Amino acid sequence: MPNSLLLIEDETLLGQELTRHYRRGGWEVEWVRSLAEARRLLLDQHCEPLLILSDMNLPDGNALDLMEQIKDRVPHCEWLFLTGYGSVQDSVRALRLGAYEFLEKPCEMDRLDLVMASASRSALAQRRLIEQAEHGYRRYSPEAFVGRSSAARNVREMLARLTKVPFSAIVIAGETGTGKGLAARILHYGGKRGQSPLVELNCAALPRELLESQLFGHEAGAFTGASGRHRGLIEQADGGTLFLDEIGEMSMDLQAKLLKAIEDRKFRRLGSEREIAVDVQILAASHRDLETMVKHGEFRGDLYHRLSVFKLALPPLREVKEDLEELVPIFIAEINAKAGKQVKMVPQEVWTALRAHDWPGNVRELRNLVERCVLFADGPVFPTQWLQLPGAQTPAAVRPMVEGGVDGLFIPLDGSMDLDDMDRYIIETTLNRHQGNVTAAARALGTTRETLRYRVRKYGLRESV
Repeated sequence: MPNSLLLIEDETLLGQELTRHYRRGGWEVEWVRSLAEARRLLLDQHCEPLLILSDMNLPDGNALDLMEQIKDRVPHCEWLFLTGYGSVQDSVRALRLGAYEFLEKPCEMDRLDLVMASASRSALAQRRLIEQAEHGYRRYSPEAFVGRSSAARNVREMLARLTKVPFSAIVIAGETGTGKGLAARILHYGGKRGQSPLVELNCAALPRELLESQLFGHEAGAFTGASGRHRGLIEQADGGTLFLDEIGEMSMDLQAKLLKAIEDRKFRRLGSEREIAVDVQILAASHRDLETMVKHGEFRGDLYHRLSVFKLALPPLREVKEDLEELVPIFIAEINAKAGKQVKMVPQEVWTALRAHDWPGNVRELRNLVERCVLFADGPVFPTQWLQLPGAQTPAAVRPMVEGGVDGLFIPLDGSMDLDDMDRYIIETTLNRHQGNVTAAARALGTTRETLRYRVRKYGLRESV
């Protein structure tokens, strides 16, 4: 679909020239000669142009007045102004209202093309952000936190209440795999900041020096290797939400700097003397007990109390096993859709095994298990042989090596390998034994070539055929 341009210009020759030029460039151009026509097109006919290129002074008024009146009713487009009678007052007002550019006539076409291209990129980025936010709102409503247990219902109720209040910070507590990231997305997309950026940072994934640079940004030359300016994640999240996962792993000195930025709502990039003002909502998550860490001197008490305006605790799966009956069908449907499978029936022995397991990896472990079983299923029945839960019988495909030359694998069940590691090991070993031939490996594993290719791509393994 071509980019759309609304041209507001009362000079016939210039209007014809601009219309012809931009239509040749692939634009869908609507040309009007007055503010009344533009108002009717934008409001009555619900025209939604990507850009509005307007003369400043028209027979029926000043285009800035039109922009001020209808800008909120015609969002997600950029305004550019051309004028033969430019004044400092008009240019200041145009930029204050949010105009992308203010140009004086006559304007060289090459320069106008550059400005139009830049403005269209800006407008498209805004629209993509809005579309992502709208998609996120639909996907991440409080109902996305699934479960029939009283604990899950309490979490949903708390999420629904929090999305309606303009809180500044919250601590999300819970073991690894309980859904802290999901809760953070629900809080962001369901709240008033849902159309602004959600920026995520795992504090455990980076060393202290790199974490500081990622969080606050830096100027060119701030340290060895800093060849250019970098906008930090706090700055990128301005107007939206910053999700700090595993904040308990952040060093104490960096915690102090973060606290000052939150309290003052301003910070400095590394190597800069200029303070930058930001408006950011903070979501902090940790699988560790931050209150206990405060008592032991491992986490700053002042930062904890600043962050814990509200505290949301997520239950481990072992305490809400009744939620399995809702979670398992959802994961099956998701993997079915991705991999083209048709698993529909879960045998009673599978439910018994799932309820007997303690789920140290919580919902993340459950999803991985369901994914493996669905991908290796040969029909509509959820297979039991791929559960690989502690205490379960080892499936034939991964039984230990035995005398007589039986080809098999040894998988330790002592906790040294998690489920993803086991899955990857089975596939990688089978591929190696068949020289990377996916067809032969799929035949040996009793699955389809398409299913195995999906797993190969997931784990970044090498294949030859």
